[in-house]
Amino acid sequence: MPAHPHGPALHWVLSARDARHGQTLRLAPQVALLPEADTAGHASAPARLWVDSSRRFQRIEGFGGAFTEAAASTWLKLSPGQQQRLLHDYFDPAQGHGYTLCRVHMNSCDFALGNYAHADVAGDHALAHFNIDRDRQALLPMIQAAQRVAQAGGRQIKLLASPWSPPAWMKDTGRMNEGGRLRPDCRAAWAQCYVRFIQAYEAEGVPIWGVSVQNEPEATQRWDSCRYSAEEERDFVRDHLGPALHGAGLGHVRIVVWDHNRDAMVERASVIYGDAEAAKYIWGTGFHWYMEDHFDHVQLVHDAWPDKQLLFTEGCQEGGPHWGRWELAERYARSIINDLNRWTVGWIDWNLLLDEQGGPNHVGNFCSAPMLAVPAEDGLHPQSSYAALGHFARHAQPGAQRVLAAATREALECTALANPDGSLAVVVLNRSDHDIAFSLAIDGTRYAADLPAHAIATYLRHPQ
Repeated sequence: MPAHPHGPALHWVLSARDARHGQTLRLAPQVALLPEADTAGHASAPARLWVDSSRRFQRIEGFGGAFTEAAASTWLKLSPGQQQRLLHDYFDPAQGHGYTLCRVHMNSCDFALGNYAHADVAGDHALAHFNIDRDRQALLPMIQAAQRVAQAGGRQIKLLASPWSPPAWMKDTGRMNEGGRLRPDCRAAWAQCYVRFIQAYEAEGVPIWGVSVQNEPEATQRWDSCRYSAEEERDFVRDHLGPALHGAGLGHVRIVVWDHNRDAMVERASVIYGDAEAAKYIWGTGFHWYMEDHFDHVQLVHDAWPDKQLLFTEGCQEGGPHWGRWELAERYARSIINDLNRWTVGWIDWNLLLDEQGGPNHVGNFCSAPMLAVPAEDGLHPQSSYAALGHFARHAQPGAQRVLAAATREALECTALANPDGSLAVVVLNRSDHDIAFSLAIDGTRYAADLPAHAIATYLRHPQ
């Protein structure tokens, strides 16, 4: 990107106005920021945003979304050209978002085409019949194709594997759907399922970066689900999952606990991290955005256990596809900014791709995704959430660190990331109904900016 003659800072803007005119497919064109002294009438803007890149905090693991059977089966219905377009839009660091941190489900989830398990033979504690044949139909081809795009751009995809339910025969209800609990006599076999899954994916050229113990362990859903109390999750990690991974030479695979909403993450962390034997196996706490925001709980977990990491593991707009709605972009931007500012090291969206209904979903739990497809027309349609995610993912290189940033107006929510090459990205969301003119100071150099109502902007300082 060419530098402006007055300085290195440029910015990308996405606003609700753009969305109404169908311009959310890409980040809007670059607009130069003028040094404050060169901008008549702007130098004394009442609002100020201040960035000090010498004050550094957590390193960012990355941004991304989830490979689900729904996403993969929808992707396979597209033409080869559209399949490649989707992968480049998400995983190409030059042309797209440059995603590096993603999620995949172990066994089925609601966004699968039906219930299935990798160890589906009842009583097979030795896992003699364990296989990932189902994943080879759609999931693995999509993941492997995404890997090729990322690797061509010099990136690697870190993959978090999460189970929604153990096999039905391992549960006290005998069903994968509608909650239930892991049977005590099946805990060892279930821990070995993680080992076998990781090894099987590795054999397919797909390394697993981390695992979570259970998706949403406090929820009894009409789809694939399993309940764990905090004590049960603690004991399973301490007595089974942690030792199983280490015993198989997989101690490098990160274990993430909770993987549920922010509301109860402090209580859950307190119980699990309070046991030193369990805590030694655990990398960090995963969380979702459903229910209330509770951004303060993310900060509380960091303050109490600063040696443990924080990872946003799932979020989407529920209740259908929400075609063309601006509110999605604003919800994404607000969550990412507030989570990053409270020490979150990575942010994983839910489905990478869904069809025009917000599925497929084997229980009718339709949702939105940043990319929606109309396979019958070979159509691929980015939503406002796709563009919002790009404000962060496109400008965070591997090894990026959050730096100190603050604004004098609550309506201007902001965060800033410094990259290893010396570049700096400042992301700002204007949640108000009015345009806001403000002064942007980056390491003492001041610029004048004007952000439209309900707009997101990324201000870039190129390497000096």
